[in-house]
Amino acid sequence: MGKATVQLADWRSLARIIKRSDGILEVLDARDPLGTRSPRVEEMARAFDKKVLLVINKSDLIPRSVAKAWLEYFSSHNVNAVLVSSLKGYGKGTLKAELKRMSQDNVSTFCVVGYPKTGKSSLINMLKGYKSAPVSKVPGSWGYTKSYTVYRVASNIYIIDTPGTIPVEGDELESVIRGKSPEELYDPVKPAMFLLERAMKYNTNSVVEAYGIVERDPYRILEELAAKRMWIYKSTHEPNVEEAARAVIRDYHRGKLWFFVPPP
Repeated sequence: MGKATVQLADWRSLARIIKRSDGILEVLDARDPLGTRSPRVEEMARAFDKKVLLVINKSDLIPRSVAKAWLEYFSSHNVNAVLVSSLKGYGKGTLKAELKRMSQDNVSTFCVVGYPKTGKSSLINMLKGYKSAPVSKVPGSWGYTKSYTVYRVASNIYIIDTPGTIPVEGDELESVIRGKSPEELYDPVKPAMFLLERAMKYNTNSVVEAYGIVERDPYRILEELAAKRMWIYKSTHEPNVEEAARAVIRDYHRGKLWFFVPPP
């Protein structure tokens, strides 16, 4: 089976969907909500006078106190936000209640947008109560959403699932590691090193916990990881740091390389 290429929504098509919707659900990764937030999507929503709800997904991957702090942060900026964990089923009732409040008992359609791998499809599955939307853990793997699909999640509430989008104004690292599968990256080493630096900045023991490696230099970490897993180039007998880099990016998506960014 071949690899599926990550398909990003073009802004013109996304604008048409937003215009037709009654509100926007912008799905963020709880480990880095601001890094996975799209100012351009929110500007579009405001231009069409649409309501925006930030859905902070994967909240099970951060401490409860930090999750609460993120809600307080967005509230202080007059932004509506809810916490969910689509895989754990946490926050479903709160989210549905907020959708009903936003719809004001009218038939309403909400557009679900966000970066690839923030958990949009699994969020829709959670709202529906059973699996039907494609779900995958790593960008570019099978199950990735490639088209617009409408789902009914309550008697008067409909959800439009969209392909993930990467805004130009987005976080540089998140844009790279979410925009393509690790196998498609021309140079996976640079973003992997950046990712390791960020991981160790916010969780000093992240690399030790994930790989049992005490080294602090990002490139040396990749070398040690490659050697540890016997990823060696046959021609030069040098460690295959590119394969190690891809593994690091995959491990972040799967939650093995664990860290989170606290609110400003």
